[in-house]
Amino acid sequence: MRRERLRRLLGQEREALAAELRQRGGMRSLELRDGPGESGRKFAEPLLPGLWNKNNAEAREAESELHRKHMREAWGDQLRQQNKEEVTKLEEKKHENEHETARGEALERKRQEEKCQPEKQRAETLLQQIEELKLQETKATKLKKEQENLLKQQWELENLEEERKQMEEHRRKKDLGRFLRHQCDVQLRRRAQQIREELETDRQILSALLEKEDEDERRQIPRRERAVADVAWMKRVIEEQLQLEKEREAELETIFREEAKKIWEKREEEWQREKVARDRLMSEVLAGRQRQIQEKMELNRRAQEESIKYREQLIKELEEAKEATPREKEQEEEQQRARRSELQAQGTEHSLREEQEQQEGWARQHLEELERREGEQGWHSRLDISPVTVHKDLLQDCDKDWHFTQE
Repeated sequence: MRRERLRRLLGQEREALAAELRQRGGMRSLELRDGPGESGRKFAEPLLPGLWNKNNAEAREAESELHRKHMREAWGDQLRQQNKEEVTKLEEKKHENEHETARGEALERKRQEEKCQPEKQRAETLLQQIEELKLQETKATKLKKEQENLLKQQWELENLEEERKQMEEHRRKKDLGRFLRHQCDVQLRRRAQQIREELETDRQILSALLEKEDEDERRQIPRRERAVADVAWMKRVIEEQLQLEKEREAELETIFREEAKKIWEKREEEWQREKVARDRLMSEVLAGRQRQIQEKMELNRRAQEESIKYREQLIKELEEAKEATPREKEQEEEQQRARRSELQAQGTEHSLREEQEQQEGWARQHLEELERREGEQGWHSRLDISPVTVHKDLLQDCDKDWHFTQE
């Protein structure tokens, strides 16, 4: 393509030079061209430019200058075209580099997002563990309050049982003194009153226990139905005995004094039998309540131990996660720095490689042009023009065009 264009330019130069020589040649040239015979004209016409150039230094200089001008113009056009192509290539390379940079940044962002995903999951897990720890602390506080309540119930139950024993002992001592000091009928009434008081005391104790059982049974009905039934039955028995004592006391008004002693002895035997049965039932009820409290306390103790172990494990995991977070962050920053250095190194290497390829391309073009000119050296010799001179002129023009293009 380029050689064809130069060939056309040289042909045009020859035609222009021939026209100029014809104009300057005068009559002598016309005679030589229009000499006798067609064969003479054909023979003289190819030799005419050479003879003219040999005999006329001004013509030779004009031809040489014209040739250099056309060569500079052709080389300048070629160089500008090459510069334009190089600029286009550089723009394309720039766009490719920008696209590659954007693609690398997008991949880096995606990689960072994928890398941050486990960290987010770990943060959510830590938050869940913190919430679980708070729940366990709340549960531990609740278990502690429940334990305090059970201890209080146990203490109240022991006090009730002790109070009942003390009352029984006090009654025995009091009954013995009164029996020795008063008549049998008076003792009978007082004894009946004491029995009513004992029954009333037992009824109050059972009522209190029944209230406690009702309160506990709201949470554990299936396990305590038997105990509640026993307490309720015992309460009914005592109430029946209390009503019976009221009826017996009313009968005393109609009984003669001489029969009071017999009635006293009979009633004392009945009271003793009833008391033994009542004491046995009360012992069973109190023992059952004591077992319930002990079972609850044991369950509470185990729950507190498990809660403490679980809280210790959660605290340990939180501390380990807290220690691991700065270390992982430092590793991530180190990887990011290494990645940036790698990208910068790749960019620098890419730029150097492009610059080297560009220089090699210019060198190849320059060598091709020199070879082409050396091939045309015979034509320069005919015109008395040194190839070195033309080469220097062309290089100077190329340098000017190159600097102009760069500016």
